[in-house]
Amino acid sequence: MGSEFFIFMAVGFFAQIVDGALGMAYGVVSSTMLLSFGVPPAAASASVHAAEVFTTAASATSHWRNKNINWPLFWRLAPVGVLGGVLGTYVLTSVDGDMIRPFVTVYLGLLGVFILYRALRDHGPYKEPRTGIVLPLGVAGGFVDSVGGGGWGPIVTSSLIGSGGAPRYVVGTVNAVEFFVTSAVSVAFLTALLTGHWSEAEEINRYFWAVAGLVVGGLVAAPLAGFVVRWLPGKSLMLLVGILVIALAGYQAWELFSGAE
Repeated sequence: MGSEFFIFMAVGFFAQIVDGALGMAYGVVSSTMLLSFGVPPAAASASVHAAEVFTTAASATSHWRNKNINWPLFWRLAPVGVLGGVLGTYVLTSVDGDMIRPFVTVYLGLLGVFILYRALRDHGPYKEPRTGIVLPLGVAGGFVDSVGGGGWGPIVTSSLIGSGGAPRYVVGTVNAVEFFVTSAVSVAFLTALLTGHWSEAEEINRYFWAVAGLVVGGLVAAPLAGFVVRWLPGKSLMLLVGILVIALAGYQAWELFSGAE
């Protein structure tokens, strides 16, 4: 149990550093690690979101203190993100969420290439994300995050930056909204478990030390996030986001193809 705690504490630390600075990766990295330990998908997603309630609260506070949050964007994104997360929880506890993974993988790969293209070319001033993009994007991001155990950042952060949003404020705002999405998803999982809707639920307490490690590692790293985003140049941030999105898409594609053999 002790070694499992320290392994996941290290995973939580590095995943949160990346997530807080680039607006993505904590859920994807943590879920992948849990799945590799044999944790079922629904239990992995529930465990990661339980850990994220604590880490996203710390990360959001850091971004707030460093003035990285675009409040008009926050208030448009938060309600639809929560809605998408709750819908995704219902789906994950009812059907096999792996069915949508190929579509998400292709989407992320194309989006990563587009972000790199925008970062490497000269572009005009950053634009305020349009409501017509923000609302459906929030629903999709929350849904995929819940179903896949991660995906809020890769989809929402990448898309908003790709549409012309300022990287610093996109990352800070998406991280702040993630606390509310994660809390809603955790409540939805708990409700599904208590009402019997999640009939195949595993014993979540079997993964207590893994979740505890993710929480501790994430909490140690979270205060650094806002500072990094505040001082990192926008172009450098866009390059790092694009590279990370392509890497995540490539890894997911490799998992899909290797699992199909």
